[in-house]
Amino acid sequence: MRREAGISDKLTGSNGLWMGTAVNEPGARSGAHHHGASESGIYILRGRVRFRWGERLENVVDAEPGDFVFVPPYEVHMEENLDPNGEAELLLARNTQEAIVVNVADPRDG
Repeated sequence: MRREAGISDKLTGSNGLWMGTAVNEPGARSGAHHHGASESGIYILRGRVRFRWGERLENVVDAEPGDFVFVPPYEVHMEENLDPNGEAELLLARNTQEAIVVNVADPRDG
């Protein structure tokens, strides 16, 4: 996932809000991870993205343009671009300035 900031401490002097865009390559899938104490708001601009979350990643939602997704602090999740031929583009908002990504073992493997 390629992320680019639009509003941040460095760019605008924002103290608590970080906003930017992210692009997922065609067919790309993340590993299991969480974003620490950050709350994340995601708005799908382009493409279809599958989100998995839960104790064993048992919850699944497919999001498409116009959909919002909320990821609570410490929520282990994964995302996957469902289009093998096109990028997915997301608008991101976080309540922290740090780009926290904590990779964890896939809970379905244990």
